[in-house]
Amino acid sequence: MIVCKGARELDRMREANRLVSRTLDLLGTMVRPGMTTRQLDAAAEDLILGSGARPAFKGYRGFPASVCASVNNQIVHGIPNEQPLQEGDILSLDVGVYYKGFYGDSAWTFCVGEVSPELRKLLDVTRESLYRGIEQVVVGNRISDISHRIQKYVEAYGYSVVREFVGHGIGRFLHEEPQVPNYGEPGKGPRLKPGMVLAIEPMVNSQGPGVKVLEDRWTAVTADGGYSAHFEHSVAVTENGPWILSNSSGRTRRGTSGPDPVIEGGEE
Repeated sequence: MIVCKGARELDRMREANRLVSRTLDLLGTMVRPGMTTRQLDAAAEDLILGSGARPAFKGYRGFPASVCASVNNQIVHGIPNEQPLQEGDILSLDVGVYYKGFYGDSAWTFCVGEVSPELRKLLDVTRESLYRGIEQVVVGNRISDISHRIQKYVEAYGYSVVREFVGHGIGRFLHEEPQVPNYGEPGKGPRLKPGMVLAIEPMVNSQGPGVKVLEDRWTAVTADGGYSAHFEHSVAVTENGPWILSNSSGRTRRGTSGPDPVIEGGEE
């Protein structure tokens, strides 16, 4: 069942997602060669708990950490560890919180020091595909209009969209209906209605779309060893267009600083 949220519920969700944004902004300032993902996880947990919230992922189906930290060929659900980050790595950080009865969820892929032009392009295309999908969050559109727009944009650059993992509804539960794939034909699936909140999260591979899960039963990696990027926003459907609940001025559409040109929505 798809649950549409009222104005007060959306305000609560905005608070939760603001905390997610603050956490990602903090972690972004810490990402550098020599840092470990375990240190980043600890910093995130301290901020979340200190803000009166709790990490959404820690303990969820047995996940052992507060943040998912996925490096290079890891797609999603990487477990933080003591391995130092290296110059030229890319690092996807997925953060979720539970605050005042609602969940917030967002992810961003960061460069560790200077990365190759090829990797920077992968990040740019993946990030832009997220916003192309968000542009389809319009009352009356269908879920697959989001999916198709993401896939069409990504594949035009020769990259692959991951199919095993998809976006989702979010609210009082971390994962709600509907599922939001990053591929498919337009005009299918539920119609978008005011109050729906979607976690839209393209996961894009530099080579093929294949996925395998490591022995830890969490970390998903590319089957062919290619690189992977992941960007996610929690977005509310409103009569005035998409409201990006997890937006932050520190994490933008085409760069790593400066104002975000995408409409945040008219209800704030």
